[in-house]
Amino acid sequence: MEFALGGAAAMCAGCFTNPLEVLKIRMQLQGELQAKGKHVVHYRNVLHAGYVVATNEGVLALQKGLVPALWVQLILNGVRLGTFQFCDNRGYIRDKDGNIVFAQSALCTGLGGVLGQFFSSPLFLVKTQLQSQATKTIAVGHQHAHTGLWDALTRIYKGHGVRRGLFRGASASIPRAFFGSISQLISFEYAKQYLYKYDYFKDKRLLTSFLGAMVGGLAVSITMTPFDLILTRLYNQPTDEKGKGKLYKGYIDCVVKIYRRERLPAFYKGFGPMYLRLGPHSILCLVFWDQFKALENKYFHK
Repeated sequence: MEFALGGAAAMCAGCFTNPLEVLKIRMQLQGELQAKGKHVVHYRNVLHAGYVVATNEGVLALQKGLVPALWVQLILNGVRLGTFQFCDNRGYIRDKDGNIVFAQSALCTGLGGVLGQFFSSPLFLVKTQLQSQATKTIAVGHQHAHTGLWDALTRIYKGHGVRRGLFRGASASIPRAFFGSISQLISFEYAKQYLYKYDYFKDKRLLTSFLGAMVGGLAVSITMTPFDLILTRLYNQPTDEKGKGKLYKGYIDCVVKIYRRERLPAFYKGFGPMYLRLGPHSILCLVFWDQFKALENKYFHK
């Protein structure tokens, strides 16, 4: 049940925040391996990006990749949030007074995040490639020309198999998942723990979840943006006949090339839409999660 509640909460949030994921990926790929000022700027900021996409591709283009995105949410956050709740229900992450223990909670949340990200990797790969696809006039990054989820999975599998195809870049997702999961969930729980010390918040579960989720959204956006950009680049790059990336040999090579050609600020490309997406997504996902858990306790644990 812990895993189902986490996945359901994330899918509910994903329906609302997927357009911001599309804009974030476009901005992360813009000017790939080119010095600042040496490339065409299609997307000046998140609002302009939304306008450009809607004008050139139609409003529905803002929901590109929604189907694989929801599957990613179900698997990734089902495992991530489910692992955290599973450990919490069994007393592995709190002391005898009910307070969060950092080391133990970090281990549980980090492990859950890594497992969820790894198992959802093929769908995350497809989601990224579908969301990067655009009309020629505003295209950024490599264009894969998939027609949908099943077409993408079939083409990738036939072209390079499971390891070099569907799970390409899966190991590169580990830092993103580990640090992102820890920063979001632990800051969320610590914020709620702090607020519950005040009598005003003790009977206001929804408000407390909302405020805690705002803290979690900010923390995960700051922590995860560089890792997310690297993963987007690795997932979207073209590959040769052997399934090897044509732009980056691996994770470290990607980091070095971005730094050398685009400089340090490039690692925070897309931070605006990243926060605008992860902020609301964290709030919606974690609030839905808390409310679903409250309903479960009310109806199944009387």
